[in-house]
Amino acid sequence: MKKTLLCLMMAWGSLVFAENYTVNSPDSRITVNVETGTNTTYSVTFHGKVILNPSPISMTFDNGTVIGRNMEVKKVERFTQNQVLKPVVRQKSEQIIDHYNEMVLDADRYKLYFRVYNDGLAYRFHTDFPDSLKVLNEEVTYCFPEDYNTLFPEERSMLSAQQPLFKPMKLSEIGTDRFCSTPILIKVDENARIFISESDLESYPGMFLRKQGKNELAGKFAAVSLEDYKTDDRQIFPTKRADYIARVNGTRNYPWRAMIVAENDANLITNQLIYKLAPEAEGDYSWVRPGKIAWDWYNALILTGVDFKCGINNDTYKYYIDFASKYGIEYVVIDDGWSEAWDVTKTIPEINMEELVAYGKKKNVDLILWVSWAPFREKIDEAFDKFSQWGIKGIKMDFMNRDDQEMVDFYYEVARKAAAHKMLVDFHGAYKPTGWLRTFPNVLTSEGVAGLENHKWGSFVTPKHNVTLPFTRMVAGPMDYTPGAMINFHEKDHKIWFNLPASVGTRCHQLGMYVVYESPLQMLADSPSNYYREPVCMEFLSQVPVVWDETRVLKASVGEYVIVARRHGDAWYIGGMAGEKGQKFEIDLDFIKGNKILTYWEDGVNVDMNANDVARRTRKVKQGDKITITMYDGGGYAAVIK
Repeated sequence: MKKTLLCLMMAWGSLVFAENYTVNSPDSRITVNVETGTNTTYSVTFHGKVILNPSPISMTFDNGTVIGRNMEVKKVERFTQNQVLKPVVRQKSEQIIDHYNEMVLDADRYKLYFRVYNDGLAYRFHTDFPDSLKVLNEEVTYCFPEDYNTLFPEERSMLSAQQPLFKPMKLSEIGTDRFCSTPILIKVDENARIFISESDLESYPGMFLRKQGKNELAGKFAAVSLEDYKTDDRQIFPTKRADYIARVNGTRNYPWRAMIVAENDANLITNQLIYKLAPEAEGDYSWVRPGKIAWDWYNALILTGVDFKCGINNDTYKYYIDFASKYGIEYVVIDDGWSEAWDVTKTIPEINMEELVAYGKKKNVDLILWVSWAPFREKIDEAFDKFSQWGIKGIKMDFMNRDDQEMVDFYYEVARKAAAHKMLVDFHGAYKPTGWLRTFPNVLTSEGVAGLENHKWGSFVTPKHNVTLPFTRMVAGPMDYTPGAMINFHEKDHKIWFNLPASVGTRCHQLGMYVVYESPLQMLADSPSNYYREPVCMEFLSQVPVVWDETRVLKASVGEYVIVARRHGDAWYIGGMAGEKGQKFEIDLDFIKGNKILTYWEDGVNVDMNANDVARRTRKVKQGDKITITMYDGGGYAAVIK
């Protein structure tokens, strides 16, 4: 109740000290108004409409200091940046326009930064205290003027792998005992969407959001772990937490609280605000090699037609390497089971790592090793040295399942040490990306998403969920959904089988993911034996890139449909995905140049009876031609234009 009154009557409570400061986006569509006084608040208008009411922000430290309260601004600095970024790893594009207006409110011992772009805004605190101290709490609030619709990524615990389903809920339907991870998507009206997340999360806990008041959300942070418990299953869980959320140096930046403002659903997919807010990479990352990976765990290493016993052994992984080599796949990941449980420097007897690496080198295929974070942390330097000695090119780190300060510090340690050893990183059991791809271009992808593997134990990862992800989780950064299922069922027919899993949706729904979903380290999840039986699909999967020079969203509606065109060099690729209901669109090829050949994969004529049915066709096309894209219920589409 007090917080609600604070949002509604902030002007009354700060009449004596109140000062107002305004900063606009370069195109003046977004205006941020900051009011300082008894409390510091900010509000946001978009095209002249208030989309965020005055929302208080502050930080409380253990020395009694509360920054953001009774703020006395000594100096106001303003700055305009307009530059072109050229990312090391081209997640969406080869160039990124970085154009913003910045306002800095200087209160001597601390500063409050606001950056406003044409497609969003962000704020952060910076402190200049002489000594280290503890953060007791950070006040982050979002006081919305109306009962907006949300896609609420609800969590039951802050010990979470952050793989939520995005539940459609009005703000008024969310009880004050409920909370969610970020990012969260909020629909203001037909002309505005708000996406909330964070960037540059270094040595600080990640932000959850809890319901507060009528139409308000507030930050929620995990406290520092004081004691923990080690399980037999290679896990470490906090058992006692402090009454503070972070131990910090007195002089430092705090995470950016980011709010993307998009006029339509399509603009969410092309937005790169989280990336732009992150610090630039330091050092040389020219060695980073994005690519596709043959994955073993989803398909339980089950092979057919071979003369050896498949499992975690050299014969099996040589088969995977042969498959990867045949189709130009850059990597094979060796998942759980290759090492001793609590010593990742020692392989099981069935694995000879030097032999496998040497075999892969002959085939131009490199290896990535799965590791559980807790055993890896115990021998982190020894493990990196051993992996380098073997010739391993990356790690898939799993089971972190938390984002308190200790765990965030561990992420940064892994990213830095992996880079020093010229290794790639794929974080699983992970919190959402917070700009890693810019700061650490070797951190190519991460999970933090309810992806394909969930079909091994449930049917809740539906086409509707899949067509929600490009507008929610993927906006935060690359996501390791792990697509590529070659056994496909319609939702009504889906059966759960752990060792022989099948996806919900059509075969072309899976193919479309390789263009729609962004992951510079992209998995082929199914068994090589299954891919060998599908040469029509492998024609597409073997050539589709994982990095892009240009992205255009052709059709988009959250949870209903998405069609994306991406350019790699002179070739264009189109990916389409439908939710529960089929879709049919006429697409204008105004983005291609010259005479081309269109090769496309679409739901087959009998897909209504068999979700595996796919048809491949070709035709000549030129700029300005129109094509028809038809997708069945839970269906999809994939195309190459060369």
